[in-house]
Amino acid sequence: MSVDESEPANQAPERDPADGPPDAPRHASPVRPAIVAGLIVVVALAALTGWVGYRAYQARQQADQRAMFLQVGRQGALDLTVYDYDHVDAQVQRTLDLATGTFYDDFQRRAPAFAELVKQIKSTSTGTVVDAGIESQTPGAAKMLVAVVVTSQVNGQPNADPKLFRMRLSLQGVDGGAKISGVEFVS
Repeated sequence: MSVDESEPANQAPERDPADGPPDAPRHASPVRPAIVAGLIVVVALAALTGWVGYRAYQARQQADQRAMFLQVGRQGALDLTVYDYDHVDAQVQRTLDLATGTFYDDFQRRAPAFAELVKQIKSTSTGTVVDAGIESQTPGAAKMLVAVVVTSQVNGQPNADPKLFRMRLSLQGVDGGAKISGVEFVS
């Protein structure tokens, strides 16, 4: 007679008693929570790094825009105060090139009479920017104060005493640059 050594189909496989009772709950490995916690920390650090990087980018953009506004404002103040009767037409055009909005419209309308007067009285004036600073700034616009000392000469007469002018310039971002959109003389 042959003995069948296979286990019957309805009998459970033998278990090692060291495995514990068959219906005991399995304990999760301590590695899984550590991995989850590590991933959370990595994601949080990545988000923080991204936020800090974005804020640094914004600060750099604002500083670059501020420098651009200061440069354009200083140049605009000079363009408004440096005239020579021999070159007044080119100097008027230079001022118009830095202008926009209502300031452009007003200056363009008054420029022919101004140029004619400068030629007629043979006037020259030189300006020096003494100080300039941004009063307020928003994305794409700024207001600044500029102090300029102007020396004038008319028809070959001796130079007039230098005069200090303070201007409030409104600047507008235009096509990646800036232009003057308003000029106001302040006391």
